[in-house]
Amino acid sequence: MADYYDLLGVSRDVDADTLKRAYRRLARQYHPDINKDPGAEDRFKEIGRAYEVLSDPQTRSRYDQFGEAGLGGGAGGVPDIGDMGGFADLFETFFSGFGGGAASAGSRRRGPRQGDDLRLDLNISFSEAVFGIEKEVQIRHLETCGTCSGSGARSGSGPTSCGTCGGAGQVRRATRTPFGSFTQVAPCPSCDGSGQVIADPCAACNGLGLQQVAKKLRINIPGGVDSGTRLRVASEGNHGQRGGPPGDLYVFLSVKPHPQLRRDGVTIHSEVSLNYLQAILGDTIEVETVDGPEPLEIPAGTQPGAVITLKNKGVPRLGNPVARGNHQFTVKVQLPTKLSGDERKLLEELASHHTRKGQRPHHKSGLFGGLFG
Repeated sequence: MADYYDLLGVSRDVDADTLKRAYRRLARQYHPDINKDPGAEDRFKEIGRAYEVLSDPQTRSRYDQFGEAGLGGGAGGVPDIGDMGGFADLFETFFSGFGGGAASAGSRRRGPRQGDDLRLDLNISFSEAVFGIEKEVQIRHLETCGTCSGSGARSGSGPTSCGTCGGAGQVRRATRTPFGSFTQVAPCPSCDGSGQVIADPCAACNGLGLQQVAKKLRINIPGGVDSGTRLRVASEGNHGQRGGPPGDLYVFLSVKPHPQLRRDGVTIHSEVSLNYLQAILGDTIEVETVDGPEPLEIPAGTQPGAVITLKNKGVPRLGNPVARGNHQFTVKVQLPTKLSGDERKLLEELASHHTRKGQRPHHKSGLFGGLFG
């Protein structure tokens, strides 16, 4: 599933006004009344869903921590584009890549940059997913170089003005369009928009200002997670260049299957095998649950395929560990393939007794079917 921030083309620390502007721009671009390309309507709906989640502080917080799994299937509509002033500024949006729009974007690149987010894939057991656990992991990320303090320059030297852009961080070029000629402003390719170059780079980081460092982290995995759940560990991604803030670490979980138990949301399913006498007469047996062995009462006359429920023995609800689902057992009845003489005699007497009481006649091939009829 696409990341909502990536769908809107914004960073994870985006403020509300910038988020709304990004949504307005994309909504105009993909609105079905304007964009007739295949897939435009679906993209429009995805953008709407992303904005609806991220524009609400509570749903955004749950999404940042748990991803789509933390939303619980809540929102899903497309915000009304009517409150955005319609399409009067459509041409303003179209030409935002020329002149002032790109210039302001280029100037922003000159300051500190936020570091990249990192992804860590982590396998956990079935039980760890149900009850949660604290895991120690090791990551490698970029941290500010201790030798040059992030400047990228060797001690005693410093950055110099870029010769390509003259320190402006931007270059201009003329562009012809169906609407005429325009001057497009873009970040300088030589200094990557910074306006400065490192003539004598730091030997420890090769002028990058960052060094790769191995680090151990303890990650708290809450009970109720499932495969695909995403956990956010703030500020543990790569550090930013020129003193920029670090990105985040995103931990994507994968849950190993259990040999006997199967999960469906907060409900756990498994099978329990009974012999025909237990099914007819009832019994109390011991079954395996995520909490360990538990007694399960088998009512008399239990039919094959019946489902018996142990309440509150399922998976805790994500974010609310007090509330748990149930464990459901599907009954399988095992019939004997061979009978001793005494067993056959007793069963035939029982079949004869049922026949005298008006039950369906005894047939040798349908003996056990008659017992469960």
